Amino acid sequence: MKIGVYVCHCGINIAATVDVKAVAEYAKTLPNVVVAKDYVFMCSDPGQDMIKEDIEELGLDRVVVASCSPRMHEPTFRKAVQTKGMNAFLFEQANIREHCSWVHEDREKATEKAKALVSAAVAKATLLKPLEVMEADVEPSALVIGGGIAGIHAAIDSANAGYKTYLLERDPSIGGHVAEMCKIFPKMNRAACLLVPKMTEVLTHPNITVLSYSELLDVGGFIGNFDVKIRKKPRYVDPEKCTACGECAKVCPVKTDDGKAAIDMPYPFAVPRTYTINPELCLRFQGEDCTKCKDVCPEGAVDFEEKEVEEEIRIGTIVVATGYDEFDASLKPELRYDMYDNVITGVEFEKILLEAEKTGELKVNGKEPKDVIFIQCVGSRDKNVGNEYCSRVCCMYTAKQATMVKDLVPDSNVTVCYIDVRAYGRGYEQFYENAQKKGVRYWRGNAAEVYKDNGKLVVRAENTMLGDPKELSADLVVLATGMTPKSDARDLGNLLKVPQSADRFFLEAHPKLGPVNTASDGVYIAGTCQGPKDIADSISQASGAVMKALIPLCQGKVLIEPITSVVNEEICSGCRMCEKICVYDAPTFDEERGVMTINSVVCKGCGSCGATCPSGAISMNHFRDQQIFAQINMLST
Repeated sequence: MKIGVYVCHCGINIAATVDVKAVAEYAKTLPNVVVAKDYVFMCSDPGQDMIKEDIEELGLDRVVVASCSPRMHEPTFRKAVQTKGMNAFLFEQANIREHCSWVHEDREKATEKAKALVSAAVAKATLLKPLEVMEADVEPSALVIGGGIAGIHAAIDSANAGYKTYLLERDPSIGGHVAEMCKIFPKMNRAACLLVPKMTEVLTHPNITVLSYSELLDVGGFIGNFDVKIRKKPRYVDPEKCTACGECAKVCPVKTDDGKAAIDMPYPFAVPRTYTINPELCLRFQGEDCTKCKDVCPEGAVDFEEKEVEEEIRIGTIVVATGYDEFDASLKPELRYDMYDNVITGVEFEKILLEAEKTGELKVNGKEPKDVIFIQCVGSRDKNVGNEYCSRVCCMYTAKQATMVKDLVPDSNVTVCYIDVRAYGRGYEQFYENAQKKGVRYWRGNAAEVYKDNGKLVVRAENTMLGDPKELSADLVVLATGMTPKSDARDLGNLLKVPQSADRFFLEAHPKLGPVNTASDGVYIAGTCQGPKDIADSISQASGAVMKALIPLCQGKVLIEPITSVVNEEICSGCRMCEKICVYDAPTFDEERGVMTINSVVCKGCGSCGATCPSGAISMNHFRDQQIFAQINMLST
């Protein structure tokens, strides 16, 4: 056996803390090592060429590179050794950057640790076995989960590429949060003018099937061949017959606080443009004999007997664009959101502004507000509620709403209580400055409490510039609530095998190198389900996610890495503990032989089954017990 060891300087990332040349010299003394070299950047073309030349000239059959994280450059070096006929899985990488130079200051100790890591990598390389990558065919279709602005653009991009695309939305209409907005910063375009054409394009696109008012029940299979089960909830109104005349809503005896009937449409430009009965509000579903909507419908579209339908489809890739929830302002009781009807959230105020744009008058609870205070960072950058992140859009939508108040009520006093103003996008700083030029007053204060005094709201806050407390009176207080993950994000994540980060948004594979990829192959994330962002960034990420999702669809095949679990049937007792622990459903029980088998295509090589197996019958390709023990033995000597 002939092993080559190559130690990378990584510029000064490693060389500044580790004596790279000393590590290379040490590697020459290790068993089976015939060559050991160091180079400033092993991942560069000259560095890779050095490895290729030594494989050809010295007949190397194993290669070890001591450099950065395998997550970054293991594929690079695998491809390099493959070009010279070596099996890619006969390559081993030692991480002496993240595990050594970046976490130590003592050069001598860091160098000794680097030597130990290299010796362990060489010990494992000695026992490596060739593995072959598997191939699987791909179903040429995609599923986009979430019908908001990111999901809509993702579906259109996928369909325009020529692939069958399913757009799944659990609400009666697609459109998401943007459909409820009045105007969009910084150009102050009407939200509907930008959104409606896209919604119509989705509905009429020959490659898109809109599955609105539907939920994801189950996901099986693997990249290229996902088996998806969907539940279509009953609308109790036939979309093919409904003409959206609105007669049913007029006669409905049930009305919510915002004027919605038990049978209604989310908004006039809903897609699909059909009414839906809310069974939680409808008297018919509460045991009363009410049929007014059915009696008045000229098309006979109302059907109280409609049942839910389950459908199974096979798709190749999945894009998750499920969006966000608005922060629950009642979790900040000191702001009295639940107590006073003139303390409202930014989302609620958006609907008021939408109506004000139509009438030309701004009215809240029937009165025109003269003193309006906006409180920033409600539910964001707040450790007390568990949201330490910035929601990114609140500063700008507050500036937009404050500007609109000044336009509608020129003599109003508008104050923004802010912690910091984060106007990070193109044109955002100018928009913020224009709001001030219109008379919007920005006051750097951390709001502590809202209460009433003689019928007027009073905001008690601390001036964080001077450290002085201050009280501001107002007719209306608007809370700039931030973004939070969807309430059912964990359930969806479990279905798709996509983890959440500490902030509970879906976790990307890598913040820099894989911002739309996930730990589950074939599943990609876009928009605010991955973290707070504005419309432009959500659309950009949606296009990026679709581009990644289209790669396996275009290729028609996917490569399945062979680093999977393997069952030693001679000692397997068939206890099925591995079956219970695996989140990917890779192990299955063979009834005839009484042993477990592993679906190598589904297995992700996480190792949970091997750690659980009481008889030690399960091991991991490329991480077999004897390979790990060899590393441990080298480190302990």
